[in-house]
Amino acid sequence: MNLKTQVEHTIGRPQLMDIDGFEALIELALDMRCAWNHAADKIWRQLDPDLWELTHNPLGILQTISRDRVEKVLSDPVVRKTIDELTNNKRQMMAAPGWFQQHYAQSPLSCVAYFSMEFMLGEALPIYSGGLGNVAGDQLKAASDLGVPVVGVSLLYQQGYFRQLINRDGTQLAFYPYNEPGQLPIRPVRYANGEWLRVNISLPGYTVWLRAWQVQVGRATLYLLDSNDPANLPAHQGITSELYGGGLELRLQQEMILGICGWQLLSALGIKPEVCHLNEGHAAFAVLARARDFMQETGKPFDVALAATRAGNLFTTHTAVAAGFDLFPPELIKQYLQHYAQTILAISIDDLLALGRNYPDDQAESFNMAYLAIRGSGAVNAVSQLHGRVSRHIFQPLFPHWPKQEVPVGYVTNGVHMPSWDSPMADEIWTEACGKDRWMGTSETLEQDILHVSDSRLWGFRTAARNSLVEYARKRISRHLAAAGATPEEIEEAQHLFDPNVLTLGFARRFATYKRPNLLLHDPERLLRLLSNPERPVQLILAGKAHPADEAGKALIQQWVRFIRQPRVRKHIIFLSDYDMLLTERLVQGVDVWVNTPRRPWEACGTSGMKVLVNGGINLSELDGWWAEAFSPDVGWLWEMARNMAMILAGMQPKPRHYTIYWNSKSSLSFIHATAMASHPPGWRECGKAWPN
Repeated sequence: MNLKTQVEHTIGRPQLMDIDGFEALIELALDMRCAWNHAADKIWRQLDPDLWELTHNPLGILQTISRDRVEKVLSDPVVRKTIDELTNNKRQMMAAPGWFQQHYAQSPLSCVAYFSMEFMLGEALPIYSGGLGNVAGDQLKAASDLGVPVVGVSLLYQQGYFRQLINRDGTQLAFYPYNEPGQLPIRPVRYANGEWLRVNISLPGYTVWLRAWQVQVGRATLYLLDSNDPANLPAHQGITSELYGGGLELRLQQEMILGICGWQLLSALGIKPEVCHLNEGHAAFAVLARARDFMQETGKPFDVALAATRAGNLFTTHTAVAAGFDLFPPELIKQYLQHYAQTILAISIDDLLALGRNYPDDQAESFNMAYLAIRGSGAVNAVSQLHGRVSRHIFQPLFPHWPKQEVPVGYVTNGVHMPSWDSPMADEIWTEACGKDRWMGTSETLEQDILHVSDSRLWGFRTAARNSLVEYARKRISRHLAAAGATPEEIEEAQHLFDPNVLTLGFARRFATYKRPNLLLHDPERLLRLLSNPERPVQLILAGKAHPADEAGKALIQQWVRFIRQPRVRKHIIFLSDYDMLLTERLVQGVDVWVNTPRRPWEACGTSGMKVLVNGGINLSELDGWWAEAFSPDVGWLWEMARNMAMILAGMQPKPRHYTIYWNSKSSLSFIHATAMASHPPGWRECGKAWPN
């Protein structure tokens, strides 16, 4: 069969295809670059302002609106000119050499395959949970901007991660809306003859078929597999139903599909990556599939194939505690992988189990996906300097005769894709000070350039950003209160919460015990006194989800919500439910101070505070993860400093000069904001540059 593949868009609006300009809208909507290049936002907003505000899904808008509306908007010559400019710019960008092609024109690197359970690319494609997908999505976007040849491999979840609603009792409720493929910016991958590209895997007693989809991410491509194929039994169609849902058996099935079938898909596409990047141990089965390909090509046995291919495999660990790795009972591995080991790899199941164990002969030891990833990879990296030390300690049992400091685990501190997280106002300031292509090359002059922005400009920018956040928060909490059954009086009150002229703190992340989201509630009365100080008031915005199976995490949410719903607290703290990428954007763009309270050293890296920096925000954090490397008194505070600040605000000791400046001088506060912007951490572009180097 001809392996030349083609893709098609899934939009089923033949009655609109004759409208001049509509195909160009489809072209723009099907490229996830629109999630960070906001030049087309005004067009989507003009087509359907309400739906755009709720979903930020251009393709969903095109699937929903009427012909009359499309014709009216496209009849505007200004709109048509904008669309033509955007499509031309997109095509020119795709054809032009990127940073990688300019600097590594002779590089032998033709492809990096990036395997991850989740990718956070935009709210239009909800196949992510949190930090892991955040990093994967930002790195794929950075690869696109820089022209680094990367293809992503993941799963298309019919329901994705759960959506959150907080009921009147403060209890988190989980909902799983269906991801309708026709509403998503994805396209089926087809052979030249029109057949849908599918791969399969033999599981105990049955074969599962996986359909291939493609997502365009600027210059980069993300391939997705889903099991919702009519050829599968109903029980097996749901294997890719949820992200991080179900039990161990479903997790093992998903990880086999990601690693083994994901590599099969690349082979079917004719893609032969030199580097295979395993984003966490979930993807470790890819090392087996890659070795199997080498066996077929060379006739060599598995041990030789694994040794020959491991040099091209890179494993990134994001886990700071040994209990966080995926562990599978030996009997489950035997049930699902015995046939694969004996028939495909020509090894015994005990040999395969040994790759995922610390003690190969211990028949009771679980199979550790991180151990398999390490034994199948030529390089292993943690995601911050501190996490590197923690990881060397965790993995030292695999290297019993090595000094701890020489355990072969390095680190590459995570970065963020700045264009995804800066607000339009921040982007305007950055562009004026540092140029439109500031993130496309080196950053040596960024610090000095941004410090030239005037105090008045920075102060006005931060004030406008806070105003925008408060307005957004009022609308969002009103909508969610109505969904939770609140009274009309409560909804009306929510529309007037918060003061846009008051210092605003933000805390948003997964609610888990090690992140200590209830640390601020250690002394509730003292917290309330600080927030309600008439001379120096403070307000706090909270957001976050707990995994549906994490009862302790859900209890932390309930504790906060019940505290907030006290009449005397309600004016000072709000909890915004259904934490997602869109809410993250608004928070990091609008808060003055970003609060982070992890239990050191359990925060492997954390990146939300980096996103605050590009918007001129300030961090208040435990000295953990990336903040342990980036902290400076000019750009934020540690918790030790915060304790002193709390005593100052409570009148318990004289104010030192630092805090007097902060509260009483706009110019000095502007300096802190400017310094924070100038002191951005290892940037988004560094993520892409790590591969060719």
